[in-house]
Amino acid sequence: MNASTELLDIPTRIANFPFPFAKDSYRYSTNVEPAGTPTTTPAGGWGKHTIEIDENYHHELAERTRILASDASRYQSLPHMMPAQWDAMISIMRMLAESYPESMSLERDGAVWVWRNVLLAIEHRFVIGDLDTLPIDPLRFATNQIQEDVVLLDQREGQLWGDAGVVTFAADWSLRFDVGMSFLQIHGPVPRVHADGVVTRAQSFLMRLEPGERYRRTNWTLTVDGKLDTSTETYPQWGPDRTSVARGPLEEVGDRLFLRVEVQHLIRLATSGAIMFLIRSYLLPLRDIAVVPVWAHRLHAVLDDLPEDMADYKGITKTRGPAMEWLRTHGGVNS
Repeated sequence: MNASTELLDIPTRIANFPFPFAKDSYRYSTNVEPAGTPTTTPAGGWGKHTIEIDENYHHELAERTRILASDASRYQSLPHMMPAQWDAMISIMRMLAESYPESMSLERDGAVWVWRNVLLAIEHRFVIGDLDTLPIDPLRFATNQIQEDVVLLDQREGQLWGDAGVVTFAADWSLRFDVGMSFLQIHGPVPRVHADGVVTRAQSFLMRLEPGERYRRTNWTLTVDGKLDTSTETYPQWGPDRTSVARGPLEEVGDRLFLRVEVQHLIRLATSGAIMFLIRSYLLPLRDIAVVPVWAHRLHAVLDDLPEDMADYKGITKTRGPAMEWLRTHGGVNS
């Protein structure tokens, strides 16, 4: 039995995982590519749809509802962003209807739009621009039906500005803190990207997007115990987990430490001209990573090669050592 045959029966969560590393080293770059291009991996593949619905759909939507109920600041919108909210909602509904026509549809009868989502038993009529026809603001209504976080970037004064969003699954950052900041300010703490010109080039690229154009990129970190909500607001709840993993039994690392991958889509909205930034977070424990030997070896190599300042910014200074040791001891990696 060869390696590819052995991987035929692996679970969907592994087969569809967007493993982010194409080589044994990682540095910041714009690393964008056209959206909607299926990507084949040694375990399966990912990336057919811009918005993906998977087996965690209802669980993650319930988690978003719980977080928003306990902390309304996860939704932010400056007053001038309401047209972009409507634009984003319609764009999200169209993408869902195109990707999942068996369960979702968007139809128009004059000024009235009809949205159906069979998975959530929703059939709702609304008029664009009339807030009285929605139970909540448009961006909230849309993000109650997708697993992605959303940030809306306004383009003015020759820059991009993060002026609205619904972010419940942030990886060690805060929408409440960042809202109203420029693109360059938001990325201010990221090491190396300013000297290398990465952020400036990324902003220039985004500002040249034509209406409807979609691109994607990936980002990653390590997360403990599979927690999606690792925002700045909840740091006291998850921050100590890094130490507990580092000081705990090595045998537990494979189940407690997760590779967290963000698939980020960047879309120029057609009507408002805003940039819609979709952030989908995927989590896979190291024990599942080790099911795919080339992934285990590559993750170990990337962690070993990562400069200290990048490891510190990603918050993995305490956990990358245990991760590498577990991969060598239990994950089949020889180094």
